[in-house]
Amino acid sequence: MSTVLDEIVANKRLEISELMKQIPVSELKDEPFFSRETFSLKNSLKNSSTGIISEFKRKSPSKGDIHQGIEPKEVVPLYEKYGCSAVSCLADNKFFGGSFHDVVQARKNLEKTPLLFKEFLINPYQLYLAKASGADAILLIAACLEKYQCQELALEAKELGLNTLLEIHSEDELSYYDESYVDVLGVNNRNLKIFKTDIEISKAIVKNLPENAVKISESGISKPETVAELKKLGFNGFLMGENFMKEENPGLALKSFIDNVLKLL
Repeated sequence: MSTVLDEIVANKRLEISELMKQIPVSELKDEPFFSRETFSLKNSLKNSSTGIISEFKRKSPSKGDIHQGIEPKEVVPLYEKYGCSAVSCLADNKFFGGSFHDVVQARKNLEKTPLLFKEFLINPYQLYLAKASGADAILLIAACLEKYQCQELALEAKELGLNTLLEIHSEDELSYYDESYVDVLGVNNRNLKIFKTDIEISKAIVKNLPENAVKISESGISKPETVAELKKLGFNGFLMGENFMKEENPGLALKSFIDNVLKLL
């Protein structure tokens, strides 16, 4: 039986095939942002007091519409102003309502905050899309890739000056991690096959993660107390989207959240 993840990846293959015909890599290399010097997601997380990666996301397969009709330029400057460590911006359109142009707009409205190209990355072409959009880091999801594919994509990302965030969901996927080409190790609390979220996944797996890895917990985080607890367990960062995006003013929601986290640390 196919899963939501299977459907997303199948659709992504079709999307990429069409995009490669429309916009060759040579044209992406001519985009203004392609030659910019990138910011380090890894260093930003290591130097942050809270490690919040705030996400721009309009919808998701699990929640449906979250905040339709809103643009990155209305949100990401406030995310930066109120102290996020990085911004994540969805590039997938069909399932998450994002686009390449959203990432470009996000980069135009950020000064020095690292920007994550949040996408189901399965083809090297997408690395060039990420670089051309002004992103500083890319996401590689172990559940979408074979180990050798993950390594090849991460190494090519490094050549382009992009940080790699490797996302795992279980201890079985830890074999994908190699500090020589992975900059940040993420634990997704959401099972991408059924899109169910359980914060206990991060709590259970953290003791088995490499001690020196820069580690983040992703999905299902909605309380400052959860961030404080996970930080004490060893996580450096926390990727949060829906919790802020469901609010009328996501930027102010981030400010309030960070203020409350700092009170607990």
